[in-house]
Amino acid sequence: MTTTMEYHNPVLLHASVDGLNINPDGIYVDVTFGGGGHSKEILSRLGPNGKLFAFDQDEDALANALPDERFTLINENFRFIKRFLRFYGVKEVDGILGDLGVSSHQFDVPERGFSTRFDAELDMRMSQKNDLNAYRVVNEYDETNLKRVFLDYGELKNAPALARTIVEAREHQLIKTTDELKEVLAKYLPERVRNKILAQIYQAIRIEVNQEMDVLKEFLEQSLEILKPGGRLSVISYHSLEDRLVKRFIKNGMFEGEPERDFYGNFSVPFKTVGKLIVPDSEEIKINNRARSAKLRIAEKK
Repeated sequence: MTTTMEYHNPVLLHASVDGLNINPDGIYVDVTFGGGGHSKEILSRLGPNGKLFAFDQDEDALANALPDERFTLINENFRFIKRFLRFYGVKEVDGILGDLGVSSHQFDVPERGFSTRFDAELDMRMSQKNDLNAYRVVNEYDETNLKRVFLDYGELKNAPALARTIVEAREHQLIKTTDELKEVLAKYLPERVRNKILAQIYQAIRIEVNQEMDVLKEFLEQSLEILKPGGRLSVISYHSLEDRLVKRFIKNGMFEGEPERDFYGNFSVPFKTVGKLIVPDSEEIKINNRARSAKLRIAEKK
């Protein structure tokens, strides 16, 4: 367990919190607490009767809990948002903010195994309580499942070859570290695109380990149930898989198919899109490289 709790500047801080259109007496949820940057900004806009609940499944984030009686930090995955808010007697909220993906802190701690920059044991768990880790995905998944992970979550065209190479390599020796994985897949990592391909491979394994797509779907569906009419959803995503789900759910209230039409032939959809897609400006990207792929979407429940 690391003792340094360095967290970078929160991405799209003001735009994402502005998007919540905060009522000083309202109840808000920050489902990705991390270093607490977004939470601090929300609290600064709440009055004495306002409340903020935050979720973070990573125990490292607990060190950043804010000493404010209006604030409650819940050390759980935000896929359980409805259950834990109920536990605190909350059935409806005025706004929900999500800053998806891996925190800068998780990338920067070598032993967590998230970063392509460091050698580390294959881990990639956002919560240390999870049984499934990157080691198990790489060494225990059969070829078909590995291919699915690389194709679905890394969008890698050579997914079949990557999966086959891993399965063949581990017959001789288990793959225990990130460097060993890079070595096994070296022939698919030509220098000019090495970092890009590695990032896709890591992303695929990480999404599988943390069930990120399932978690996101469960969260979005529950957000619809617990937001008050007029309540806002403000979500920052970092790759096309996440953004596609968020965009589709905001537009249709569903992930697949089309919403039903009413008697007049109009679609009945639960959200109203607020404003246009927001991306960071060059200044923010210069200060925080992680912001370069960020996309912010805001919606209001009808």
